[in-house]
Amino acid sequence: MQKEELTRDPNQTNPLVLAFLGDATYAHCVRYHLIAKGLVKPNQLHKTANRYVSAKAQANILLTLLPTLPEDEVNVVKRGRNAKSGSTAKNADIIDYRHATAFEALIGYLYLNGKEERIAEIMQQAFAIVEGE
Repeated sequence: MQKEELTRDPNQTNPLVLAFLGDATYAHCVRYHLIAKGLVKPNQLHKTANRYVSAKAQANILLTLLPTLPEDEVNVVKRGRNAKSGSTAKNADIIDYRHATAFEALIGYLYLNGKEERIAEIMQQAFAIVEGE
């Protein structure tokens, strides 16, 4: 599948739009990672994936990575964290929910900027954080 050319600057894109894209990108990476690890039973895949994609897990990933992020990525994180979504967290406290949104916004931002290597680097670190718990 070819990526269409965006007509807007990712730096000017609504952080909730970045989070929308980042959520899908992260979920895709998690599913691929689990399948590559040999998980093949759908129920097992679903349960295990939830450990990675929960707001609590994403917040923990972000807070662990935050001190190592360059300034441009920190700025995206702040925009994502401070965005007012209009929806509420179903299974998470508001702080975890905001940090998860910030993490997703970062992933969406990197994706829109074509930084696949950086996404892969963050994914590797994210998986290590979740699996180290």
